[in-house]
Amino acid sequence: MSNMKTGPALILALGLTVGAGVLGWLLADGAVAVKDRERVVSVKGLAEREVPADVVIWPIQFTAADNDLTRLYDTVRDGNVRVREFLEGFGISADDISIGTPAVTDKSAQMYGGGPAPEFRYTATQTVTVYSLDVPRVRTAMQKAADLGRSGLVLGGGGWDTQVEYLFTGLNEIKPAMVEEATTMAREVAQKFAEDSASRLGKIKNASQGQFSIVDRDRFNPHIKKVRVVSTVEYYLSD
Repeated sequence: MSNMKTGPALILALGLTVGAGVLGWLLADGAVAVKDRERVVSVKGLAEREVPADVVIWPIQFTAADNDLTRLYDTVRDGNVRVREFLEGFGISADDISIGTPAVTDKSAQMYGGGPAPEFRYTATQTVTVYSLDVPRVRTAMQKAADLGRSGLVLGGGGWDTQVEYLFTGLNEIKPAMVEEATTMAREVAQKFAEDSASRLGKIKNASQGQFSIVDRDRFNPHIKKVRVVSTVEYYLSD
Protein backbone atom coordinates (compact mmCIF):
# COMPACT_ATOMS: atom_id res chain seq x y z
CA MET A 1 0.00 0.00 0.00
CA SER A 2 2.84 2.35 0.84
CA ASN A 3 4.58 1.52 -2.45
CA MET A 4 1.44 2.57 -4.32
CA LYS A 5 1.53 5.99 -2.56
CA THR A 6 5.27 6.46 -2.98
CA GLY A 7 5.27 6.10 -6.77
CA PRO A 8 2.90 8.98 -7.59
CA ALA A 9 4.66 11.17 -5.02
CA LEU A 10 8.02 10.60 -6.69
CA ILE A 11 6.56 11.36 -10.11
CA LEU A 12 4.97 14.58 -8.77
CA ALA A 13 8.22 15.69 -7.13
CA LEU A 14 10.19 14.96 -10.29
CA GLY A 15 7.68 16.92 -12.34
CA LEU A 16 7.87 19.93 -10.03
CA THR A 17 11.66 19.87 -10.15
CA VAL A 18 11.78 19.73 -13.94
CA GLY A 19 9.09 22.40 -14.19
CA ALA A 20 10.97 24.74 -11.86
CA GLY A 21 14.14 24.25 -13.89
CA VAL A 22 12.36 25.02 -17.16
CA LEU A 23 10.68 28.06 -15.64
CA GLY A 24 14.03 29.29 -14.33
CA TRP A 25 15.62 28.88 -17.74
CA LEU A 26 12.77 30.78 -19.40
CA LEU A 27 13.01 33.60 -16.88
CA ALA A 28 16.77 33.82 -17.28
CA ASP A 29 16.44 33.85 -21.05
CA GLY A 30 13.78 36.54 -20.80
CA ALA A 31 15.97 38.68 -18.55
CA VAL A 32 18.78 38.53 -21.06
CA ALA A 33 16.42 39.49 -23.86
CA VAL A 34 15.05 42.45 -21.89
CA LYS A 35 18.58 43.51 -21.03
CA ASP A 36 19.55 43.35 -24.68
CA ARG A 37 16.57 45.44 -25.65
CA GLU A 38 17.42 47.97 -22.95
CA ARG A 39 20.96 48.57 -24.16
CA VAL A 40 21.04 52.32 -24.54
CA VAL A 41 23.49 55.14 -24.95
CA SER A 42 22.86 58.60 -23.51
CA VAL A 43 24.43 61.51 -25.35
CA LYS A 44 24.31 65.29 -25.23
CA GLY A 45 24.16 67.69 -28.14
CA LEU A 46 25.19 71.34 -27.80
CA ALA A 47 24.04 74.29 -29.90
CA GLU A 48 25.52 77.78 -29.46
CA ARG A 49 25.02 81.06 -31.27
CA GLU A 50 26.30 84.59 -30.90
CA VAL A 51 23.62 87.21 -31.40
CA PRO A 52 23.53 90.99 -31.01
CA ALA A 53 21.42 92.41 -28.20
CA ASP A 54 18.21 93.95 -29.50
CA VAL A 55 17.32 96.10 -26.45
CA VAL A 56 19.47 98.51 -24.47
CA ILE A 57 18.61 100.13 -21.14
CA TRP A 58 20.86 103.06 -20.30
CA PRO A 59 20.35 104.94 -17.02
CA ILE A 60 21.95 108.40 -17.08
CA GLN A 61 22.33 109.76 -13.56
CA PHE A 62 23.42 113.20 -12.45
CA THR A 63 23.48 115.06 -9.15
CA ALA A 64 22.93 118.65 -8.05
CA ALA A 65 23.31 120.50 -4.76
CA ASP A 66 21.99 123.80 -3.38
CA ASN A 67 20.90 125.50 -0.21
CA ASP A 68 17.69 126.67 -1.83
CA LEU A 69 15.21 123.89 -2.55
CA THR A 70 13.37 125.71 -5.32
CA ARG A 71 16.60 126.54 -7.09
CA LEU A 72 17.69 122.91 -6.72
CA TYR A 73 14.61 121.68 -8.54
CA ASP A 74 15.20 124.28 -11.26
CA THR A 75 18.74 122.95 -11.68
CA VAL A 76 17.45 119.38 -11.98
CA ARG A 77 14.86 120.47 -14.54
CA ASP A 78 17.51 122.20 -16.62
CA GLY A 79 19.65 119.08 -16.41
CA ASN A 80 16.79 116.96 -17.69
CA VAL A 81 16.39 119.27 -20.66
CA ARG A 82 20.11 119.12 -21.37
CA VAL A 83 20.16 115.31 -21.27
CA ARG A 84 17.11 115.04 -23.51
CA GLU A 85 18.59 117.42 -26.08
CA PHE A 86 21.85 115.49 -26.01
CA LEU A 87 20.07 112.19 -26.70
CA GLU A 88 17.79 113.55 -29.38
CA GLY A 89 20.86 115.01 -31.04
CA PHE A 90 21.91 111.41 -31.74
CA GLY A 91 18.54 110.56 -33.20
CA ILE A 92 17.21 108.79 -30.13
CA SER A 93 13.42 109.01 -30.07
CA ALA A 94 11.72 111.03 -27.35
CA ASP A 95 9.51 107.99 -26.74
CA ASP A 96 12.62 106.05 -25.70
CA ILE A 97 13.52 108.59 -22.99
CA SER A 98 11.93 108.55 -19.55
CA ILE A 99 12.65 110.99 -16.72
CA GLY A 100 12.30 109.80 -13.17
CA THR A 101 11.48 111.70 -9.99
CA PRO A 102 14.57 113.23 -8.38
CA ALA A 103 15.66 111.83 -5.01
CA VAL A 104 16.27 114.84 -2.75
CA THR A 105 18.15 114.65 0.54
CA ASP A 106 18.03 117.29 3.29
CA LYS A 107 21.42 116.95 4.96
CA SER A 108 20.45 119.14 7.90
CA ALA A 109 17.91 116.49 8.87
CA GLN A 110 20.66 113.87 8.92
CA MET A 111 23.14 115.66 11.13
CA TYR A 112 24.12 113.92 14.35
CA GLY A 113 26.45 114.91 17.15
CA GLY A 114 26.64 118.60 16.30
CA GLY A 115 29.19 118.23 13.50
CA PRO A 116 29.98 121.02 11.05
CA ALA A 117 27.15 122.02 8.74
CA PRO A 118 27.50 120.80 5.14
CA GLU A 119 28.24 123.31 2.43
CA PHE A 120 24.93 122.54 0.72
CA ARG A 121 21.83 121.61 2.65
CA TYR A 122 20.04 119.88 -0.23
CA THR A 123 21.31 117.36 -2.74
CA ALA A 124 19.37 115.72 -5.57
CA THR A 125 20.02 112.63 -7.63
CA GLN A 126 18.21 112.43 -10.94
CA THR A 127 18.00 109.51 -13.41
CA VAL A 128 17.06 109.75 -17.06
CA THR A 129 16.59 106.31 -18.62
CA VAL A 130 16.90 105.31 -22.25
CA TYR A 131 15.04 102.16 -23.29
CA SER A 132 15.65 101.57 -26.98
CA LEU A 133 15.60 98.91 -29.66
CA ASP A 134 18.23 100.84 -31.63
CA VAL A 135 21.27 99.49 -29.83
CA PRO A 136 23.95 100.82 -32.24
CA ARG A 137 22.56 104.36 -32.08
CA VAL A 138 22.47 104.38 -28.30
CA ARG A 139 25.98 102.96 -28.09
CA THR A 140 27.19 105.82 -30.27
CA ALA A 141 25.64 108.29 -27.82
CA MET A 142 27.29 106.48 -24.90
CA GLN A 143 30.69 107.07 -26.42
CA LYS A 144 30.01 110.81 -26.29
CA ALA A 145 28.50 110.88 -22.80
CA ALA A 146 31.48 112.86 -21.52
CA ASP A 147 30.07 115.83 -23.44
CA LEU A 148 27.30 115.99 -20.84
CA GLY A 149 29.94 116.35 -18.14
CA ARG A 150 31.63 119.12 -20.06
CA SER A 151 28.31 120.93 -20.21
CA GLY A 152 28.25 121.18 -16.43
CA LEU A 153 26.33 118.10 -15.35
CA VAL A 154 27.82 116.06 -12.52
CA LEU A 155 27.33 112.54 -13.84
CA GLY A 156 27.05 109.57 -11.53
CA GLY A 157 28.14 106.04 -12.34
CA GLY A 158 29.63 102.85 -11.04
CA GLY A 159 26.65 101.79 -8.95
CA TRP A 160 24.31 98.90 -9.70
CA ASP A 161 21.52 101.34 -10.53
CA THR A 162 23.53 102.99 -13.31
CA GLN A 163 24.70 99.85 -15.08
CA VAL A 164 23.83 99.61 -18.76
CA GLU A 165 21.75 96.52 -19.50
CA TYR A 166 21.57 94.69 -22.82
CA LEU A 167 18.82 92.21 -23.62
CA PHE A 168 18.13 89.71 -26.37
CA THR A 169 14.41 89.11 -26.92
CA GLY A 170 14.46 87.10 -30.15
CA LEU A 171 14.89 83.66 -28.60
CA ASN A 172 11.63 82.24 -29.97
CA GLU A 173 12.78 82.97 -33.51
CA ILE A 174 15.99 80.93 -33.25
CA LYS A 175 14.84 78.30 -30.77
CA PRO A 176 13.53 75.67 -33.28
CA ALA A 177 16.70 75.74 -35.37
CA MET A 178 18.92 75.51 -32.30
CA VAL A 179 16.99 72.55 -30.89
CA GLU A 180 17.32 70.79 -34.25
CA GLU A 181 21.05 71.53 -34.31
CA ALA A 182 21.55 70.18 -30.78
CA THR A 183 19.56 67.04 -31.56
CA THR A 184 21.49 66.44 -34.76
CA MET A 185 24.78 66.79 -32.91
CA ALA A 186 23.58 64.33 -30.25
CA ARG A 187 22.74 61.77 -32.94
CA GLU A 188 26.17 62.17 -34.54
CA VAL A 189 27.82 61.49 -31.18
CA ALA A 190 25.58 58.46 -30.59
CA GLN A 191 26.29 57.11 -34.09
CA LYS A 192 30.02 57.37 -33.50
CA PHE A 193 29.67 55.56 -30.19
CA ALA A 194 27.63 52.79 -31.83
CA GLU A 195 30.23 52.33 -34.55
CA ASP A 196 33.09 52.20 -32.04
CA SER A 197 31.25 49.57 -29.98
CA ALA A 198 30.32 47.43 -33.01
CA SER A 199 26.62 48.19 -32.46
CA ARG A 200 23.81 49.60 -34.49
CA LEU A 201 22.02 52.77 -33.44
CA GLY A 202 18.32 52.25 -32.87
CA LYS A 203 15.37 54.49 -32.14
CA ILE A 204 15.20 57.20 -29.52
CA LYS A 205 14.21 55.90 -26.11
CA ASN A 206 14.02 59.25 -24.36
CA ALA A 207 14.89 62.86 -25.09
CA SER A 208 14.98 65.99 -22.99
CA GLN A 209 15.77 69.57 -23.83
CA GLY A 210 17.72 71.67 -21.37
CA GLN A 211 17.02 75.27 -20.53
CA PHE A 212 18.20 77.94 -22.94
CA SER A 213 20.78 80.28 -21.44
CA ILE A 214 21.58 83.79 -22.64
CA VAL A 215 24.78 85.34 -21.31
CA ASP A 216 27.23 88.05 -22.30
CA ARG A 217 29.80 86.79 -24.74
CA ASP A 218 32.43 88.35 -22.46
CA ARG A 219 32.59 91.15 -19.91
CA PHE A 220 33.95 93.60 -22.47
CA ASN A 221 31.15 93.07 -24.98
CA PRO A 222 27.86 92.77 -23.08
CA HIS A 223 25.98 93.90 -26.20
CA ILE A 224 26.88 90.56 -27.84
CA LYS A 225 25.05 87.60 -26.35
CA LYS A 226 25.80 83.90 -26.40
CA VAL A 227 22.73 81.68 -26.60
CA ARG A 228 23.23 78.06 -25.55
CA VAL A 229 21.11 74.92 -25.25
CA VAL A 230 21.94 71.27 -24.51
CA SER A 231 19.71 68.38 -25.58
CA THR A 232 20.04 64.98 -23.91
CA VAL A 233 18.96 61.95 -25.98
CA GLU A 234 18.93 58.23 -25.20
CA TYR A 235 19.16 55.80 -28.12
CA TYR A 236 18.66 52.07 -28.18
CA LEU A 237 21.64 49.98 -29.28
CA SER A 238 21.58 46.59 -30.98
CA ASP A 239 24.21 44.20 -32.29
